[in-house]
Amino acid sequence: MDAAPLVLSLHVAFIATLLATVVGVALAVLLARRSFPGRDVLDVLITAPMVMPPTVLGYYLLVALGRRSFIGKTFESLTGESIVFTVTGAIVAAFVGALPLVVKSARASLEGVDETILFAARTLGAGPLRTFFMVHLPLAARGISAGVMLGFARSLGDFGVTLMIAGDIPGETQTASLAIYDAIQARRESEALGMIAILTGAAVGILYVVNKLTARRDVG
Repeated sequence: MDAAPLVLSLHVAFIATLLATVVGVALAVLLARRSFPGRDVLDVLITAPMVMPPTVLGYYLLVALGRRSFIGKTFESLTGESIVFTVTGAIVAAFVGALPLVVKSARASLEGVDETILFAARTLGAGPLRTFFMVHLPLAARGISAGVMLGFARSLGDFGVTLMIAGDIPGETQTASLAIYDAIQARRESEALGMIAILTGAAVGILYVVNKLTARRDVG
């Protein structure tokens, strides 16, 4: 088994999940605790990648991030490389797939924290930031962690969007999912079995831990 696609997938998933965690928790806090014009629209836009066909989502990203777009031109002028058909494109694809899972789980966990506890912390003299980081965030940590793990699993196995904006370039942008697809298409199933087993094991293991994190604790 060629380990390069799997190593690339882990690299992409790690960076994408890190970005999705930072951005996702911030968006979750905004959606959970703030009422503002367009909140429902923002929620829909964040959630859309979960239900949108990968080819459609990939097309939108190609238009938004391609070399002819403002973002694409700006990024290329600053870094000297394109977003599309590079590892950066693969990271963007994985990030877009992971973000909704992080936001949804983090928002539900933040909204599930008892307001009385937060009010008590404020009454005892804790400011908004201290209340959030010392009380609110720790109480929601299990749900947030579950969302982050689901986001990582989603990033690790992304296929459609990655193919659209990063391409399937062996040794450059070919992730494990793409390598498996190529091997199956070429009737080289034996070459893909190792990566299939690893990705399956990772998915099952992550889901098991997520179930433990989100299970209700028995009282009494």
